[in-house]
Parts: sequence; C-alpha cells; structure tokens
Amino acid sequence: MSAPLKPWDSAEDIITPQADDLGLDAFAMTPRTETLGVEGFAVDQLNDSAGLDAFSVAPRDDSTGLGAFSADPRGGRLEIDPFAYEFVPERQIIEEPRPSMDTSAFNPGEAGELSVPRIAIHIFCERPDTAQAAEQAIADRRMQRATTVVMPGGLSAAVEYYQNQPTPSLVIVESQDASDVLIGLLDQLAEVCDPGTKVIVIGKANDISLYRQLIKRGVSEYLVPPVRPLPLIQAITTLYLDPSAPFVGRSIAFVGAKGGVGASTIAHNFAYSLTEFLQINGVIVDFDLPFGTAGLDFNQDPLQGVADALSQPDRLDPVLLDRMMVRCSEHLSLFAAPANLDDDYDISAEAFEEVASKIKTTAPYVIMDMPHIWSGWMRKVLLGADEVVIVATPDLASLRNAKNIMDLVRGQRPNDQPPRLVLNQVGIPGRPEIPSKDFGEAVGAMPSMILPFDPKLFGNAANNGQMIYEIQAKSKTAEHLNQFVRLISRREPPAAPKRSLLGSLLKSK
Repeated sequence: MSAPLKPWDSAEDIITPQADDLGLDAFAMTPRTETLGVEGFAVDQLNDSAGLDAFSVAPRDDSTGLGAFSADPRGGRLEIDPFAYEFVPERQIIEEPRPSMDTSAFNPGEAGELSVPRIAIHIFCERPDTAQAAEQAIADRRMQRATTVVMPGGLSAAVEYYQNQPTPSLVIVESQDASDVLIGLLDQLAEVCDPGTKVIVIGKANDISLYRQLIKRGVSEYLVPPVRPLPLIQAITTLYLDPSAPFVGRSIAFVGAKGGVGASTIAHNFAYSLTEFLQINGVIVDFDLPFGTAGLDFNQDPLQGVADALSQPDRLDPVLLDRMMVRCSEHLSLFAAPANLDDDYDISAEAFEEVASKIKTTAPYVIMDMPHIWSGWMRKVLLGADEVVIVATPDLASLRNAKNIMDLVRGQRPNDQPPRLVLNQVGIPGRPEIPSKDFGEAVGAMPSMILPFDPKLFGNAANNGQMIYEIQAKSKTAEHLNQFVRLISRREPPAAPKRSLLGSLLKSK
C-alpha cells in the first residue's frame, strides 16, 4: 500500500491544504512495475487492478500515447468518515504527495488564487443549472486565459460530436444515466478522444465503486450536481497544477474613490503593519508612475523600480526582480515608482498584468498602490487582484465614485469577495459629513475600517518617512490598522516569546 494520502480543504476555502489524521489507504493508487499491452485508456496502475483485460494499464509518464485519457487520481473528491467511506463530490480533493513549497506557515485564504492555463475546454451539459454554473465559471477572472465552449446534450452528445472533430485539452461531460450506461458511453468517448485529453465527468451517482471504476478508466475528476462555479474552476485548476511552479502570494489592491482621500497613505501603512504585526514578508508596488509617493513615505530613493520592470516584463526572473526591489524593513520590500515626468509611460495593459503576476511570486503578500486614473491596464490589474480595498472620505463625490467602483468589481467578479470599504479622515472639524452607516448603505457595503482625522500623527509620520506602526504602535489608528490586517489576512500575530525568570533578573541588573 502506498503512504496515506492527504485530504485537501473544501473548495470554498480555495487552495490551502490542512492536516488530517485519517488514512486513505482504501483509495491509494500505487503503480505496478508491469504494463499490459491492450488498447484502451491509459490509466495509473492499481494493486487491485485484476480484471482490467479490456484496458491498457500504463504509468502516467508513458509517452507512447496509447491511452485516450490521461489518468490522474488527484481529481477525486471524497468525504472520509472514520467508520464508512462515503463519496461526497465537491467537498474534498484527494491529492497524492508531491514536492512543493512548504506552505505550513500560511493560512486558508493567504495563498493567491491560481488561474486556469491557456487551454481549450468543451463542456457538455444536460441540466440547465449545470450549464448556468459553467457559464458563470467562464466569466470568472480565473478562467480568462482558457477558451471554453458550453454545449447541450451531455455525454452522448460529446460522443457524437467528436466522431469528426478533434478533442480539446479538457472535456467536461455530464450524464444522468445509470452507472452501466455511463461507463458504456465513456468507453465510446475513449475511442474518439485524442491522446492527452483530460476528462471530468459530472454524474448523478454518489457511489465510491463508480468513482474507482472511472479512475481506472482514466477519468481525471468526478463531480455530482449541483455544480457551482468555484468548485468547478478549482477542479480544472487542480488538474493543471505545476509542482515546480513558485508559490503565488495574495495581491491586495488599494484604490481611492477620488484624489486626496489618502489611499496611498493607507496602503503603505497597511503594508508595514501587515509585515511587522504578523512578522511575514510582503512587497508594496507603487503603480502611480509619475506621482507615486511610496519612496517618500518609506524614505527610499532606489535607482530601479516598477517602471524598469514594466519596460522589460519578458526578462523578469527572481534575480532581476530582487535587484529592482529595495528593502524597507526586515519583512517589507518596495517596488518604487520613478515619480518623474520625463516619460509618458505609454505601457500596455498586458505588461502591467504580467509584471503584477510575476511580483506575486516574490512574497506571500503583495500590496498594490493604484493611482487615481482610469485606463485599460488599471481596470485589468484591479479586477485581477485577489482583494480590492476602496478608500473614501465621507462626502458625496467619494460616495458616488466608491459606489461605481463597487458595482463594477462586484459585477465583473461575482464569485469573489466584494471590495472592502475604508472611510478615512472622518471627523474633520467644521466639515459636513455623511454618516458612516448611511455611506455604507448607499455604497452597498459597510466600512471595514474607519480612521479618524488625525493630521498631527499622519503629518509627523509622512515628514519623517515613517509609518504609524513605527512612531506610535499603541495609538488608536495603529490598532485600527492591526484589526484591518487581521481581517484581510485572516491571520493572528505570532505569540510573543516567553521570558524566563533568569532572563528577567539579568535584564533588571
């Protein structure tokens, strides 16, 4: 038997494994050393593979191309009961151990969300709600690079369609037929599938024996309706995970509802509080190329920065990225803006998107300071962020603009967390203000953080090139920022080391 496999967390939590003591030996898939030369599916070999006279059993790295489906046991989703095995699709993914970056230090929601690669996908649906979920998945930002087509008719329609058509990288088929009919149709589909095509099956039977039969035939994943967009996207993403790919951090975009609301100041202080309060690495990226203030706020004047990265996105590698960043503290690095008017900065949206994607591989958290402009690259980077924070002041212009941004992001990212709202400079003497409750109700989201007007504290920090956490870590503003850090990161700060009695006595002397 192979080593126990590790059940992964629910698809709702998106991509972070957690420990589980339950062994999954009943479902372990161990390769054998011999292969059978019979035509059919290419499948992973099982110890209990007796009776597979109708199928070709070959390791996954076989390059002969004998099989129609590439078997991958990682696709199965199971809920494990200590006393009985029950097959519950869309709840857990069985993942075979593979070398990867140590993510034990990261909590659910901390890792950045992976996207589907540039592949062609055909989805054959029988149920209207499955077709609707597929269409919603196609519109998701994680599926933007894939070319996906949804067609009616289910598994039987797929068999007929591919009689004279090549198969894409991934075929998703739905069948409400009984198990024997489903397997018979899959055998027919195997005859017309090209080598290397992966298959996900959506079926009505919640049956572990059927699941094992499908895995033996090379099916990559089995789901049971109702299918929801995010679990479907994660099922696709899991099939194309690259074990050698670097860890992807979470990107958090800060955008101001209008000029002068303090979005950059909040972004910089959030980044510093995040890295110092949680003792975790982060990068702040100043995308306001002509007028960025991150260099001033952190008292840094680097020779290179984000503009250099944008001018040569194809050449970026970990070494070059590290050279372009300047370290602001033990845990925080800065990609500074040039902050000059010598260039027009006519840079494509694709370059911004590629640079933002590569910077995410440098640290667990990437804080993006977005300028108060609207352009193609601004829209693409903002909608591609893992988290969006809108900073506003309690006035009518901010309310209107914040609502517009909120509606846009919600409409374009229906499967994501709605943007967070931050109200800044609240309580300016003599200024009429919209109450925070009314502001939140009008925008459609209550403020996640409200910062009072404190010109002395922020002014002193800005003039000294320091952050609030540096100069007054116990102030109310610093406490508000720490609470917001907890909310966004979903983490708690590490416990302070206990001081021994002997150490205290020596220190007192």
